[in-house]
Amino acid sequence: MGVRRRAVLAGSVAASLGAPAIAVAQSTSWPTGAIRFVVPFPPGGSTDPITRIIQAKLTELYGWNVVVENKPGGSGVVGAAVAAKAPPDGHTWLFVFDNHILNPVWNATLPYRDEELMPVMQIGRSAQGIAAYPTRPYDRFAEVITAARAAPGKISVGALAASLAQIFLAFLQKENGFVLNVIPYKGGGPLFQDALAGVTDLSVSSLANMMPHVRAGKLKLAGVTGATRSRLAPDVATLGEQGVKALPSYSWWGVYAPSGTPAPIVERMHAAIAKAVRTADVTQKFVEQFDMEVVLSAPADFAALTRKEQEFWGAVIRENSLKPE
Repeated sequence: MGVRRRAVLAGSVAASLGAPAIAVAQSTSWPTGAIRFVVPFPPGGSTDPITRIIQAKLTELYGWNVVVENKPGGSGVVGAAVAAKAPPDGHTWLFVFDNHILNPVWNATLPYRDEELMPVMQIGRSAQGIAAYPTRPYDRFAEVITAARAAPGKISVGALAASLAQIFLAFLQKENGFVLNVIPYKGGGPLFQDALAGVTDLSVSSLANMMPHVRAGKLKLAGVTGATRSRLAPDVATLGEQGVKALPSYSWWGVYAPSGTPAPIVERMHAAIAKAVRTADVTQKFVEQFDMEVVLSAPADFAALTRKEQEFWGAVIRENSLKPE
């Protein structure tokens, strides 16, 4: 072996040995300043309060200076781009709702590349609810299907535009052979305004946002989309229990980081968020306020979930020629 080849190999070995040492050194000195949690939605909804609950607990546990920055716009695209373009030094993290994985499917010209963000963890998930205006003759979603088959396109249902709810409705209709008049809304406020006024016959949303209206008698819950009944509405049957052909469907919340963020730092933040969420008071808030099933998945498991869901729901979007509007 020549001197030059030995020198190259020696350099490669040194580099491979030195890289973990550098990463560990970075992680032990981290954080060196404020930590930014980017929320790609305005205050309100679910992603913002979930992020702020975690922020407060991390500050309490570790004394970190954690700042929540709301960067709304484009169904989460604006905030995701801010995080994707941030330095991968562990001081920027992106908190998302499930619609994040659909943005590359809806929009081929995103201001960032999907691979510029790395999955860190799924925080938790929650089933969605399908509710009817109280005077409508639908106590179970199976009754909606029967009525819709007799009068295709006559029954209206509101859902957030560019959301899993909108895509799930398309999947339900195709699998079960009925047609609804699906009305996409730009935000939860307008959606519930029309749902509570009886402008739409039905509405689909997270149970967390829907249940206050159900408890007040202003909406009646006709079904839930999870594999099991919700603790918030134990008397309401799942779609599967009603004989509806459907896969269990969930809203979920997760965390991303700019790609290239050192693994030791990702591991530390993952462990810190997991510890924060597992504290009794935070878990209680997430369960009671958001009907959340806490998950706290490993990065590899979260990456596998997002790939699977992006593929499956992307196919539904294409097969049904859906538009994010």
